[in-house]
Amino acid sequence: MSSPQIVWLRRDLRLADQPALYAAAHAGPVIPVFVLDDEAARSHAYGGASRWWLHHSLESLAKGLGSRHSQIVLRRGDAVEQLCEIARECGAGAVHAIRHYEPWWRQAQGKLDEALPDGCELCLHDGNYLLPPGAVTTGSGDPYKIYTPFSKAMLERFPPRDCLPEPETIHSPDKWPKSDSLSDWGLLPSKPDWSGGIADFWNVGEQAAHERLAEWADDVAQYDDERNLPSRDGSSRLSPHLHFGEISPAQVWHRLSGRRGQGWRTFEKELIWRDYAQNLICQFPDYPSKSYRDGYSGLWRNPNRGHIIQEELEAWQRGMTGYPIVDAGMRQLWQTGWMHNRVRMIAASFLVKHLLIDWTFGEQWFWDTLVDADYGNNGVNWQWISGTGVDSNMFVRIMAPLSQSEKFDAADYIREYVPELAEFGDEDIHDPPDHKRGKYPKKIIGHREARERALSAYNDAKQG
Repeated sequence: MSSPQIVWLRRDLRLADQPALYAAAHAGPVIPVFVLDDEAARSHAYGGASRWWLHHSLESLAKGLGSRHSQIVLRRGDAVEQLCEIARECGAGAVHAIRHYEPWWRQAQGKLDEALPDGCELCLHDGNYLLPPGAVTTGSGDPYKIYTPFSKAMLERFPPRDCLPEPETIHSPDKWPKSDSLSDWGLLPSKPDWSGGIADFWNVGEQAAHERLAEWADDVAQYDDERNLPSRDGSSRLSPHLHFGEISPAQVWHRLSGRRGQGWRTFEKELIWRDYAQNLICQFPDYPSKSYRDGYSGLWRNPNRGHIIQEELEAWQRGMTGYPIVDAGMRQLWQTGWMHNRVRMIAASFLVKHLLIDWTFGEQWFWDTLVDADYGNNGVNWQWISGTGVDSNMFVRIMAPLSQSEKFDAADYIREYVPELAEFGDEDIHDPPDHKRGKYPKKIIGHREARERALSAYNDAKQG
């Protein structure tokens, strides 16, 4: 029999349309390996919510492989060292992996290519995006920086590749390398276990991803109308499944393409945005932690430099700002590991414009609390809302959370996540009068005051 083939798993935890697994299964016995390498990612190691999801996703994939008489080898530590050790131990002929574009994974892929023992090669495959990042360029061959022309160029290249089936057979090696126990990794929270709301909100794994897609396929026609209405929750809720690779964007595209109406066309652009974010971090690897545009350093109030600013940051994190739509979103995030997209924009804008707190503090909070925390998407979205990105909203466009709440009919959403206001009628719930608020806090800052302060600080920063 041919030499064993290692499949290096990361954010591609599925059996179907998994090009690395498919290629390995056709080349010899398969050894799926997942290495928990927290040191490589540093500040962007898996956050708390992502670790919860990762545990259950690995557990689900292990069951799927078990039904095929296979298993996952779990290791913790430096990914390159662990993979080389396994390759030497089992005499692997190749390490197959889907390309990843986070800077720490790009670095690891380069190191692994040089470090593998003689006779073992690194085989990288595309499969986590609609088109391989870097494949779509301008007429001069340069990568796109702006979303709209990038999106048009993507559409001209469609359809994406065909999806691959599950391998018909997954042969096992004669001897399995040693493996950690998933439970020993401590990915699940304890003392206290804060994950009850997340567990109630989500089903995890490849099967759950496809069940969600099948369920939502009937609703995609209404996506353009309902995606901005948090009370109706017209979102696909596919984002964590896509992030962890329990389903591929190509599978989603082929399942939904051809549907008539603006709903599908709008959602298709959301899928393209994922590709756009990856293209940006390929060009600017530190984009999620460093502003692209200069001139903002004097604008932000740093929570590390004053207890009042720190208290305001914590009020935002806990959903205690006195703005119901913002607080509902932040509490939904803490309870479920997810936040409605329209509300994400409102809550993010509030942090960077009403509170004038550096967007990187928001990026880090979302990184820790979102189950779909994605290096590219999270950074690109925060730089878009803060006005600091290569393609972003202008800073002077300041969202008005009270009118946004009423415009997008968020009353029932607020009642669900801010129970102090559950008995308020639609006329008061978006902006409760101070004398009726009871235990619900007063506004941390008035909207007009915040807007004037933000514009003044922005003008000062530009002049300075």
